[in-house]
Amino acid sequence: MKPTIVLVGRPNVGKSTLFNRLTKTRDALVADQPGLTRDRHYGVGRVGDREYIVVDTAGFDPVAKAGIMHEMAQQAEQAIAEADALLFLVDGRVGLTPHDEQIAARLRRTGRPVHLVVNKAEGMQRGLVAADFHSLGLGAPLPVSAAHGDGVKDLVDLVLEPFPADEEPDEPEAKVPRIAIVGRPNVGKSTLVNALLGEERVIAFDLPGTTRDAIAIPFERGGRRYTLIDTAGLRRRGKIFEAIEKFSVIKTLQAIEQSNVVVLVLDATQEISDQDAHIGGFILDEGRALVVAVNKWDAVDDYRRERIKEDLARKLGFLSFARFHYISALKGSGVGVVMKSVDAAYAAAMTNLATPRLTRTLQAALVKQAPPRHGIFRPKMRYAHQGGNNPPVVVVHGSALEHVPASYVRFLERTFMDAFKLQGTPLRIQFKTSHNPYVRKD
Repeated sequence: MKPTIVLVGRPNVGKSTLFNRLTKTRDALVADQPGLTRDRHYGVGRVGDREYIVVDTAGFDPVAKAGIMHEMAQQAEQAIAEADALLFLVDGRVGLTPHDEQIAARLRRTGRPVHLVVNKAEGMQRGLVAADFHSLGLGAPLPVSAAHGDGVKDLVDLVLEPFPADEEPDEPEAKVPRIAIVGRPNVGKSTLVNALLGEERVIAFDLPGTTRDAIAIPFERGGRRYTLIDTAGLRRRGKIFEAIEKFSVIKTLQAIEQSNVVVLVLDATQEISDQDAHIGGFILDEGRALVVAVNKWDAVDDYRRERIKEDLARKLGFLSFARFHYISALKGSGVGVVMKSVDAAYAAAMTNLATPRLTRTLQAALVKQAPPRHGIFRPKMRYAHQGGNNPPVVVVHGSALEHVPASYVRFLERTFMDAFKLQGTPLRIQFKTSHNPYVRKD
């Protein structure tokens, strides 16, 4: 059983920097701005053969009663309840603050082991930088530098010492589908994530831009494991002003690239916008399996519903390979059907296509409609085989294939998708032209 280590502290003390150091990743957004992290962020750290779970939390304000700070505090409280050990980070350059004292008072009541970590101690005398913090009554302060790694290994060794090492290594895990939840700001992505999980796992707040990072969440549904990724809302490029928001957009695009299935969330109370089409286009360009969830369906009347369906057909017609569902994430209606479509889309994206059947399908397509001539020559297609998954790639061999027009490529894509019933995923065609042995070499 891996011990769970939770990082706690006020905003901007370096929790996310330490999280990235411990997990040897860049999963958590880091910038010189307080309040950047808002949800719980999980990762796995390793020392030698020992693994442990690390949880990054938002800046903790234990006395917050309302608003986004209260929601962030609730996320931190839930992480504290899961912890086997707590790392309470303070800022060695700022010194002890009343906010630190409030957090220390709250952590003393948890009954869990608390390690007082004085961060940003690089270039400072250890005794002096730690002196202020003895008054918190949490044991000897441990000076470290999360940014430079100074003292971090000793800290981890100390924290893990009470926990027994696993006698047997973990068995390799089966491939777990990664599902990215994406869309414009305030369309209900976090509400959908919470509905799928059955708990308030991420902050769902009526404020655009509440989610800033891409939060990966393992969960199980119907006996099957998944990883959900809640992402920041994607605005039009001209409306992205803050540097933090630009980093959030990058993390969202990376989440799409690294996912197996994307759930594109739309808002039924708003017009289907060009930005929705741009997001759909990026998903298609990346070749990701897709499910479209039109949220807040309970908030619109029949006339509005018909208008939305017409707009979807007109503006998102290029996503016709995906299943569309009309849901209310807040009330939980339609959520189960979305997951059934996610399973189907994942299966289609990862399917294995038999070479004989691919070649027969290709030959039938050629009989139905041959590729157009290029000059006096017509491209010749001889056989096909599978070249990859997620998305499925069909490699077609023949001659003069560089002259096949895009319209015929789309015809072949539709033919293969219909033949193999690949709903929920795009399909790619690659051409390989045979070498002509009679071409003279100089």
